[in-house]
Amino acid sequence: MSRTSARTPARLSARAWRDALVAVVAGFAVMTAVAAAGLACAGAGDLPGGAFPRVVAAVVVLAAGGTVEVSGDAGFLAGAEATLSVLPLSVSLAGALTTGYLFLRPLRHRAVAGPRELPARAGRTAVLWLALLALFALPARRTFGLSPGDSPLGEFGELLDSAPTAGFRAPLGPTLFFGLLWFLGLLLIALLVSRRTALPAGLLRFHTAVRPAAHATAVLLLAYVVLGIGTGLVVAATQGHAARTLAVLLLGLPNLAWLALTVGFGGAWQGAAEGPFGLPVPQLLDQLLRGPGGATVDVASLAQRDPRAWWLVAVAAVALLGTGVLAAVRSPAEVRPWQHALHLAVALALATLTVCLLAGVRARLGLSLLGLGDVSGLGGSVELTALLWRTTGLALLWGAVAGFLGALLARPLRHPGRVP
Repeated sequence: MSRTSARTPARLSARAWRDALVAVVAGFAVMTAVAAAGLACAGAGDLPGGAFPRVVAAVVVLAAGGTVEVSGDAGFLAGAEATLSVLPLSVSLAGALTTGYLFLRPLRHRAVAGPRELPARAGRTAVLWLALLALFALPARRTFGLSPGDSPLGEFGELLDSAPTAGFRAPLGPTLFFGLLWFLGLLLIALLVSRRTALPAGLLRFHTAVRPAAHATAVLLLAYVVLGIGTGLVVAATQGHAARTLAVLLLGLPNLAWLALTVGFGGAWQGAAEGPFGLPVPQLLDQLLRGPGGATVDVASLAQRDPRAWWLVAVAAVALLGTGVLAAVRSPAEVRPWQHALHLAVALALATLTVCLLAGVRARLGLSLLGLGDVSGLGGSVELTALLWRTTGLALLWGAVAGFLGALLARPLRHPGRVP
């Protein structure tokens, strides 16, 4: 009897480590597959010197919350500046859904989790997550030579045998720190949006107030991604440039889909694109960003170039109303309409704030000769950032309206829980 009782904790611990390992390995495998497919469609398979696997590793590091630094070098007669801040949200979302589902699966269909069980599972999975992230960060570094062509920098480079270069690397310390924060955020969101995952007894009182609204908001974001997939596949099949369109779908679809959501309910983004490279975005948005001095991206500025942009408002209104109904249906019947409004307002505002912080893009490559300005053809920048106060404030307002109306529309539908 004592042997059996002694073996049981060891078996449970081994099973817990196995579950954590499966969740982490599956998440990184999915991210690697999506990143490799997206980069192949974008033409990265033609990079010289076998750099493709290193670029894939760098994209996975970014997607897992890590940091990738971009650097440039043009010799002592020239200056170089390179910055990159972008998150490939298609890769991140694929890994988050996989890891989150597998992490929560052992906790489903139970009433209550032990007070130490959830932190222990999170700790094991975090350790393995950081270990695998470190393995991806080590090969995520490469330096490429640039061809200045007929520019003055090219002539000086030939004389001095100093060609300009640009490269990237994933510093291990910052990568592990921000990767840990990203992973803890992933687990927190997974616990909030999952309706069937057991919680410790002390947290059960937050189930009614938090989970229905959080779950409905997550469904809203995923619905926009699914709608974007359908739209992208139609564009790829009918308008040419299929490889480029698929690259956008596999690398940055949520960046565009969630931008469409925020613009649809009145939010705004500030952006600009200069130089020979731009954002992998629809032509309408690219033209707007390339205007003099940049542009404010909202439904009005988009509609000035294409009146069909007003459809974003109609789609957002219907989607948000459906989100309010879903949140009300998933809530107990004794929850009042004003409480639904408050819950969904907070959930949508926090989700919008997260989207705004994650979907922004900042990238710049600049080469200057003797400090006299950018070399023509090699300098460029792209930037797209949200106007936080306007976008988050409108999300709070829309969430309150959608939550209140959704509660009224959901009254004839079946509610779980007691009926007053």
